[in-house]
Amino acid sequence: MPKLGMEPIRRDALIKATIAEIGHRGSLDVTVGQIARRAGVSSALAHHYFGGKEQIFTAAMRHILGIYGAQVRAALGLATTPRDRLEAIIRASFEAGNFRPEVIAAWMNFYVQAQTSDEARRLLRIYQHRLRSNLLHALRPLAGRRASDIAATIAALIDGLYIRHALREADPDPKSAGDQVLACLDALLFSITDPENIPDGGKKS
Repeated sequence: MPKLGMEPIRRDALIKATIAEIGHRGSLDVTVGQIARRAGVSSALAHHYFGGKEQIFTAAMRHILGIYGAQVRAALGLATTPRDRLEAIIRASFEAGNFRPEVIAAWMNFYVQAQTSDEARRLLRIYQHRLRSNLLHALRPLAGRRASDIAATIAALIDGLYIRHALREADPDPKSAGDQVLACLDALLFSITDPENIPDGGKKS
């Protein structure tokens, strides 16, 4: 008699094995067989659960995005001011569970996959829309008309730091990465309120 509840356990093992295998190889040039061996199951079972390599890659990114989304929501739940909300979003983006070599590698390959896969492109757009929406909500009280531009800059900087760490040998430093983005955010917000950046020091003619 088959054991009940094994399918979710094996699916989870395959998803985690996919992330680990991509991280180990640094590319999407992995096979379902390699993933299955890492997960301790047969290739036939992996194909049965997911259908193929593209589907298992997409499932792995859903898993990563699900964890990221939960961490953002938890962090936002503790924030009390717009600035706190911005820091919560940024810190969650570089939380140690997200900003580690194998997950960074999965993100980089996710961007590549989104160029040819409709489902991957859809997931990427959902992530980008939610990040922008969260940033805008917190920025509007602080930046007014500049909120959209600042949100775009912060989102690009977050993605850029992932790319930077994907191409270097040094281990990712979540705190340092978050500090860099927050320093940029504070500089952008300061530029809005600094009288020296307003013609005639903000005085009416």
